[in-house]
Amino acid sequence: MRRIALALTLAIATPAAAETVAISAAAMIDVVTGKRVERPLVIVTDGRITAVGIQGRLAVPEGAKRVDLGAKTLLPGLIDMHVHLTSLAEIGGYQTLKFTDSFWGAVSVGNAKKTLDAGFTTVRNVGSADFQDVGLKEAIDGGWVVGPRIVPATWAIGATGGHCDDNSLPPSYDKKQPSVVNSPEEARAKVRWLHKYGAEVIKICATGGVFSLGDSVGGQQLTLEEMKAIADEAHMLHIKVAAHAHGDEGIRTAILAGIDTIEHASLASDETIKLAAERHTWFSMDVYNDDYILATGTANGTEQESLDKEKEIGLKQRQTFQRAVRAGVPMVFGSDAGVYPHGDNGLQFAKMVEWGMTPMQAIQAATLNAAQALGREADVGAIAVGRYGDMIAVDGDPLADVRVLEHVDVVIKGGVVMKGAK
Repeated sequence: MRRIALALTLAIATPAAAETVAISAAAMIDVVTGKRVERPLVIVTDGRITAVGIQGRLAVPEGAKRVDLGAKTLLPGLIDMHVHLTSLAEIGGYQTLKFTDSFWGAVSVGNAKKTLDAGFTTVRNVGSADFQDVGLKEAIDGGWVVGPRIVPATWAIGATGGHCDDNSLPPSYDKKQPSVVNSPEEARAKVRWLHKYGAEVIKICATGGVFSLGDSVGGQQLTLEEMKAIADEAHMLHIKVAAHAHGDEGIRTAILAGIDTIEHASLASDETIKLAAERHTWFSMDVYNDDYILATGTANGTEQESLDKEKEIGLKQRQTFQRAVRAGVPMVFGSDAGVYPHGDNGLQFAKMVEWGMTPMQAIQAATLNAAQALGREADVGAIAVGRYGDMIAVDGDPLADVRVLEHVDVVIKGGVVMKGAK
């Protein structure tokens, strides 16, 4: 017994030895410089990058675990700024009412694993009922569940009868989402409540939406005063705000209110695009999912009203994306996964390139830019000293063919291989 007690005492008193991993590949995409680097070597110690160099020039620390990725190309772990891990694209409309509330938290576990396997090591979950995304984050961070790093928004703030309310049931049910506000004072208090229970970003619904019933997809739903109260309160708490906004007036109002990222931005005018560029307001535009929604919506149970809205704005959103890129609006990668199947996030890269970006710009939108928009550039977004050892590897050169990012072969999170090479 004394020996056991002594061993336990020593184990507690002695710091764990630092775990060091040396990762090599044929090439690396340096998103900071915008260049391809040949024969990189990356050293990760206790989850963070401690050195980046060239094989043969940078020494491998004694005792380091070697991960040789051969002919593959190394990139930073990808960041998706707009996902719904507690949703399923395959179950839409009133079909969702067939399932108990806890069902959505249960399926989020599988969705998280699919997302990580697709190469997305960090995600911003912009909207989740019952604080389910907070619980999922806690389970992942504690090692109980496999998934990406999550920045949770929890409930999305909206107006009565708006996109973030529940308009699918008759008045006899009188169902109102707990995140509904109807004044600047209520909005400010709701930010505090959400932050209290785990929100690390605030999501608001500035306009109507595709999947909400009975509203105009572009109609503004929160006032300037309400949006400004939310932005001011969140920024005081050192957290960012994302605004769901399709219509031009709602987008412009959100920018003027100081909102950090505009989600969708489908119908932004040239004037509003110019304002976004001047104020460095990030656009997060889901320019792939239109194809999926229109192809599978009916089979998935999506209401015809929603499909009609999608037909109205899908092409217009892509044209807006093209104009925004040309105008220099800062862009981040946001797929709206959950509206289309989780794990297919990478399909959006090709659409971003098709509609005006270079492959490097699309990659930077999902790495460097996204980290900046999150305010977490010290942790993620690049293969650089001090940041987490979050990396992916693919066959081929994504700068020559961005579609190689649709099939990620190796995923490394915090220096630990989560998929692929061992």
